[in-house]
Amino acid sequence: MHGEHSGRARRGDVRALVLAALLQGGGHGYELMRRLEQLAGGRWRPSPGSVYPLLQLLEDEGLVSGRDEEGRRVYELTEQGRAQADETRLADLARGPSAAPGHHELRAEVERLHVAARQVAAAGGAVEVDQAAAIVRGARQALYRLLADQ
Repeated sequence: MHGEHSGRARRGDVRALVLAALLQGGGHGYELMRRLEQLAGGRWRPSPGSVYPLLQLLEDEGLVSGRDEEGRRVYELTEQGRAQADETRLADLARGPSAAPGHHELRAEVERLHVAARQVAAAGGAVEVDQAAAIVRGARQALYRLLADQ
C-alpha cells in the first residue's frame, strides 16, 4: 500500500489485506470491505469489483470457505488460509516498510514465542493450552491494531 497515491491498491496488496481482514473473523463481502478500508488506513476504498472476484479466487485456492447465511455469502479462512495469512503478516512485520533495523529482534521474539507455545502445548493441560491460545490471539490482534493505527 505504501506509495499508492491514486487511492487504488495493487492486487498483491489486496490479497494480503483480504487475508488480514479475515483473520479478524468471518464476514460477508460488504463487512469485509469496511475492514479492508480500515486496514488500509482509509488510503483505499475497496469496491465489490475488486473484492468479490478475489474472494472467489481465494475460495477456489482453498484459502477461504464461503457459505450462504441469511441470504448473504459469508467468508472465513480455512486452516490453510489462516496459516498463509499469519505467515504473510509476520513477514510484513519483520520486513517493515524499509527493513527497519529492529526486524531481526522481532523475528527472534516470534521464534521465542513459538517455542514457548510448543512447550505449553506439550506440558500443559487443556486449561493452560486454552489460556495460551487466548494470549497469542490477543498479541496477534494487538499487532493488527498497531498496523491499523498507522
